Amino acid sequence: MRTRTLLVFFLTLTLSAVWLLARTPGSVAAQRRPAAAAREPFPDFGFLPPPDQYTGQVFKLSQNYPATRPPNSARPAFLKIDFRTNWYEYMMAGRAYCFEGNLEADWRVENNKVRRWYHMPWQHYGSFGREGVHGLTKEAPVAKQQLAVEQTYTNAVTWAVGFFNEFGGWTIGRVWRDHLSPDLKWGNRPHGFPTGTVICKPLFVSLPPDSVADQVPSLVNPVQWDAYITPSFGASDRQMGKVTLIQMDIAVRDDRAPLGWVFGTYQYNGEITGKTGWENLIPVGLMFGNDPTVTTDSSNPIPAETKINPEIKESIINDRKLPNGKPELPPTHLGWNGRLNGPVDNPRSSCMSCHSTAENPKLSDITPFFDKRNPPPGSPEWMLWFRNIACATPFDQGATAADYSLQLSISVQNFESWRDTQAGLFASAYGQTAGKLSAGKRVKVQGARLPGKRDVYPIVRDKAGHQ
Repeated sequence: MRTRTLLVFFLTLTLSAVWLLARTPGSVAAQRRPAAAAREPFPDFGFLPPPDQYTGQVFKLSQNYPATRPPNSARPAFLKIDFRTNWYEYMMAGRAYCFEGNLEADWRVENNKVRRWYHMPWQHYGSFGREGVHGLTKEAPVAKQQLAVEQTYTNAVTWAVGFFNEFGGWTIGRVWRDHLSPDLKWGNRPHGFPTGTVICKPLFVSLPPDSVADQVPSLVNPVQWDAYITPSFGASDRQMGKVTLIQMDIAVRDDRAPLGWVFGTYQYNGEITGKTGWENLIPVGLMFGNDPTVTTDSSNPIPAETKINPEIKESIINDRKLPNGKPELPPTHLGWNGRLNGPVDNPRSSCMSCHSTAENPKLSDITPFFDKRNPPPGSPEWMLWFRNIACATPFDQGATAADYSLQLSISVQNFESWRDTQAGLFASAYGQTAGKLSAGKRVKVQGARLPGKRDVYPIVRDKAGHQ
């Protein structure tokens, strides 16, 4: 475990040193950067629990991205299903595609024996960065009664990890071909992610692990993971804890869709099988557009029931019944005006609305209620977030699209933040570290904290020049 911790540090500090040399005027690196420097492995994670809290398997970034574009014959078979007329079949086949080989590997996707899946790099960086057990990143706070009327717990946080199939992995590899100079424009030649890309993202909540079903009745028979998490959204100190599966999102690059993408969401309902298992994830629905003409301001932030809006035509919501007559879908808030959204998402947004803002530089927030102009709901300014924007098209003029992938845009933004304002620094929770590397060198990290930079430590060197 200690060796793995030091290896992560070594890789990260090496990247920092290379970049600092490259920024030095007149240096050899500034004139000619070694090709090897552009291929240094990406760090696996940013926060690893100490050995007295955790001694199990650690997260490994799946980053051997395909060097060649996968053939069309490798596209998922479920793309042959009509997502409009057979939406439920499409969603269940998409779920099976994501599950295959990953359930057996406990979502250690580098060990999937059926097909390859990949992670997005540069999710380790910053206070929300990847933890070292399952690679989860901090996503958002969970409001009181957001998940159920019974939910009184107010410190719950959403944690998630995303996976890209080989088509998505190929695009990530092209954007990040040079690890010190990502090129988002490459991902837009000519149409962003290729048809056949599947992105899968399980989401968890940090509810008290022994009372999740009391807080959210649909989380009976829960799936739970160990993770290195913060006790609340605003906290920075990490500790080992349990997180509970509540949602899974998928995004499918399907050229039959008007905008090029189909987004889908699943919600956990532990009553489906009556036992613990990922099979309790049932479709909330799917969407292929933002219904830009529907401007009525309505939402359902405290979901006593699921409210399906018949005016919404570009989202399809699950209204199926179980054999006992109860709705298959637990009470959930959906998105603004009934557009598709999951239980941990904001009830005044939608899946495609948020993801349409994926671009660099970041010129707009992911939702209109974060916008400094404070546009009135339903106004033309508000509806900018509910436009039908084609794939690989930026949300704002002057930006480069990340083709509906917020993870891709955030990865580039994280890198640029490190490059421009944090050069030589690495946000972590390791504290003071000193130990032997395979080459016999020692990593030394100064433990003094910088003002306003919690758990950010500068690189220091010993007299021999070793990091």
